[in-house]
Amino acid sequence: MYNTLILSDLHLGAETSHAREATRVLKESRFQRLILLGDIFADLNFARLTKDHWKFLGYIRKLSNPKRNIEVVWVEGNHDHGLTNIMSHLVGVRVYQRYGWQYAGLRHIAIHGHQFDGFQVNNVRLSRLGTSFYLKLQKLDFKSKPIVRLIDRLNTRWLRMSPKVSAGALEYARQHQAERIFCGHTHQAVHVEEGGIHYYNSGGWVDSRLTYLTVDEQGVQIHEFNDHAFSQQEHKQRADDRDSSQERGEADSSFADFADESGLLEDVEYESVGS
Repeated sequence: MYNTLILSDLHLGAETSHAREATRVLKESRFQRLILLGDIFADLNFARLTKDHWKFLGYIRKLSNPKRNIEVVWVEGNHDHGLTNIMSHLVGVRVYQRYGWQYAGLRHIAIHGHQFDGFQVNNVRLSRLGTSFYLKLQKLDFKSKPIVRLIDRLNTRWLRMSPKVSAGALEYARQHQAERIFCGHTHQAVHVEEGGIHYYNSGGWVDSRLTYLTVDEQGVQIHEFNDHAFSQQEHKQRADDRDSSQERGEADSSFADFADESGLLEDVEYESVGS
């Protein structure tokens, strides 16, 4: 049982999003708190969402049911901007610009990290145009998306986002008397310690390396998704999917899957939350 599991940069709606794998991680892990650390969406176009993307959102809503006693937190990223009210009602999750908590006598802060990326802050419109072009390019790329993955890595290195974000985050933690600070945004999972303050980046779910963070009594760990370790669970999940698809028959749809997965079809009550 982890105190906290942190996952970011899933970019639902993008061709390169590994939503199915992320859902498997959540289903196979036990935690008291889940932090979705920004850029869970690629943009505001819900028409891009696939069946696996809706299933991920459905499972998030299921976790947010108060009966499960799991705290689910959404920290807004630059790609999530404008989704605060939508997410509060769609999946029953409270959305924050920054989230802080105490654990093991230490102050922890979770913030997406684009706030420390000077290019992103000063070129919002240009960044949105770049995102739109990037998503269109994904549809034209080869099956394994080698071109868009290369562009993503080159973009990170060219803008030097990783060192910029880590330096900004460490200073931010210092100003707010926090011993640990967690970010996403750069798609690179790292740990940096400076002056007794620890910076962790949760990485992303759009490249070949899929990573997430956990916090427990042993400390903070960076985990890398291992397909082999989850193969048995996937086999069982596919069997369950076949059974449910037979029941639904021709009426199956992506949003119906979301409603079924999230428990919207069940007679349960969800907590009403705001931004």
